[in-house]
Amino acid sequence: MKAVALTLLAALIFVGAGRAADADPLPAEERAQMTARWREQIAETDTAVAKDAGAVRAYSERGDAHLFLGEFVAAVADFEKMIALDPAQDAPHWRLGIAYFFAGDFAKSARQFENYHAYDGRDRENGIWKFLAQAKGEGLEPARAGMLTYVRFDREPFPSLYEMFAGRKTADEVFAEIEKKELAKNEGVMFFANYYGGLDEELRGHRERALELLRKAVASPLGRGAPGGPGYMWQVARLHFDRLRTEVAQPPPL
Repeated sequence: MKAVALTLLAALIFVGAGRAADADPLPAEERAQMTARWREQIAETDTAVAKDAGAVRAYSERGDAHLFLGEFVAAVADFEKMIALDPAQDAPHWRLGIAYFFAGDFAKSARQFENYHAYDGRDRENGIWKFLAQAKGEGLEPARAGMLTYVRFDREPFPSLYEMFAGRKTADEVFAEIEKKELAKNEGVMFFANYYGGLDEELRGHRERALELLRKAVASPLGRGAPGGPGYMWQVARLHFDRLRTEVAQPPPL
């Protein structure tokens, strides 16, 4: 009985410890509004595709909506259709690489980001995603051995983040560098540091710390309604947070 009581206590401590980290930073109303907006976007693009099966833009917009709704296989199908209609879309299509990643097709994801490298050899964020896909599919050491090479400076904080995924820095050391460079008040820098710091902590098996950092990324005002890449990557960070929060919410077996 004493052993059972201690096990139950440990489970309760585990659940309690995660409550702050896994608390949803988004109000339920905001989530509902986003979902409604994407459903509406899918309906509109369904109509556009029915009228013109070659409407590349419609497939692009529908693929984004499917991705943000967590409908990853449908997102992949729409993005692949874009490339079938216009092969020039292939090399720069990093969104397809992300869709492959969440759909669990890590080999295709890694190849897509490797293709993008020939299109843009400066963007370390692309190299991070190639690494993440390879790490999921092949393991951490092969992914590190296969990391892409960059020689030109990228935007902050990506040079340090790339070193982190290479195993030469920790997330805490990246945050210390951000403080030293007086960049901590920059919302963009902190969003990406929290997001990718969280993913690195997850790879290292520190799931509670990972969830804490991912939550901070999703709580950032940077991407909520922001145009372009920052807004897109905020949605992707939310997908990662939601997935890990569901996994961590499961208590250890008794």
